[in-house]
Amino acid sequence: MQYLLMTYVNEGGWTQLTPAEQEQGVASYRAYVEALVKANAFVGTNRLQRTSAATTVRAVNGKTQVLDGPYADSKEQLAGYFLIDVPDLDAALAWAARCPATSHGVVEVRPIWDMTA
Repeated sequence: MQYLLMTYVNEGGWTQLTPAEQEQGVASYRAYVEALVKANAFVGTNRLQRTSAATTVRAVNGKTQVLDGPYADSKEQLAGYFLIDVPDLDAALAWAARCPATSHGVVEVRPIWDMTA
């Protein structure tokens, strides 16, 4: 079953890190992806650009509204995701617990709704 592990972090935190800390952070995410690949659980991943690049679209009374910025204003922002394929929720939660984002944010685990079934 596929699960989306969504990483939420304070996007301003990266610039507060020293270059050595940033290198260590990149290395920890790289090792995490390598572990997912080795376990045949990896489907895909990507990082998102800053929330200042976001655009929100919604319909109000049948008319489209386009707004600059994210929908929700919060302390932590959706920073990226990992799409994994594992046997069950317990396995997805175990992978989420290993995600480096848990040390400086949170990881939301959500099952993918198979639209082809």
